[in-house]
Amino acid sequence: MSIKLSEDKELVQEIREKIKENGGYCPCKIEKTDDTKCMCKEFREQEGGECHCGLYVKE
Repeated sequence: MSIKLSEDKELVQEIREKIKENGGYCPCKIEKTDDTKCMCKEFREQEGGECHCGLYVKE
């Protein structure tokens, strides 16, 4: 299994800016915990597919 960035360059840029503004935490999550630090725990534990915000894809 591999992890890659979304092919949507505009989305990647926008999400990365939001993560930076949010102190490294997923912009899609309300709580700021170790579990919501990008790459969030939810995505790390997924078998495949996109992360919640669409930045990363597991194949």
